[in-house]
Amino acid sequence: MQETDLFLKYLTVERRFSKHTIISYQTDLSQFSKFIKDTYEVEDIKEVVHPFIRSWVVSLMENGIDPKSVNRKITALRSFYKFLIKNRVVDKNPMLKIQAPKVSKKLPEFLDERKMDVLLDNMSNGGGVYEEVRNFLILDFFYRTGVRLSELIELKINNVNLHNLTVTVTGKRNKVRQIPISIGFKQSIEKYLKLRNEFLGGFNLDCHYFFTDNKGNKMYPVFVYRLVKANIKMVSTGKKKSPHILRHTFATTMLNNGADINAIKELLGHSNLSATQVYTHNTIEKLKEVYKQAFPKA
Repeated sequence: MQETDLFLKYLTVERRFSKHTIISYQTDLSQFSKFIKDTYEVEDIKEVVHPFIRSWVVSLMENGIDPKSVNRKITALRSFYKFLIKNRVVDKNPMLKIQAPKVSKKLPEFLDERKMDVLLDNMSNGGGVYEEVRNFLILDFFYRTGVRLSELIELKINNVNLHNLTVTVTGKRNKVRQIPISIGFKQSIEKYLKLRNEFLGGFNLDCHYFFTDNKGNKMYPVFVYRLVKANIKMVSTGKKKSPHILRHTFATTMLNNGADINAIKELLGHSNLSATQVYTHNTIEKLKEVYKQAFPKA
């Protein structure tokens, strides 16, 4: 569909959406196109009306699709039709009457500081073994900086400034931010870089990525995901064990230790404060536990 291709190009070039978001939108629009074709024998986007979209949303819910995922698909379709209206491809917006299903608010899962200490203690930071030092630093890097998986993968050596003690990260929509690091963490990084140069001497010397695989190539997400999952599993029974849990852990640890929420917002690269405020709920729950344990009449 030509309109879809133009829309995705618009999101990529003008809106600067991430590759992950572009793929998600493309999938959502493809699923919708298939639905209206199979159900209503309609292929022309101009013929789509409000009942078609509503029945698609209903079918998603009936098939057990999580409301959060349904909402994302609705968001994709809303953006698509705003684009079509703006470019005068369609005259009416069939999304105006579409209501998104309610989503129950779930507190972000995280590891408390004690569990995080155990996790890192259990890992060998490898006296002189490159792979062990690298794997340890990957988890410690997530914990100390709160970066996203994609941000860690794309990190270059020149993004880490050990003189100024900062890490420069390019986040969603190419938004650049700087994250401070401690002197202790600087020493861990120096140890890793020394071993990295020695280990990769016979491989890809032109690789400028900070984290690499054992052949000196850019690190791939599946490896990092599995590494994080395997180690979190050792200390947590929670359902989620992804790198994003360590991002939540970073934010919650900062908040619990008195960091200003606006500072955490900047460190995480959030566009809106509301995205950061979800972590305050975790803090409130912690305060409730302390209150019950400490106050005699609680």
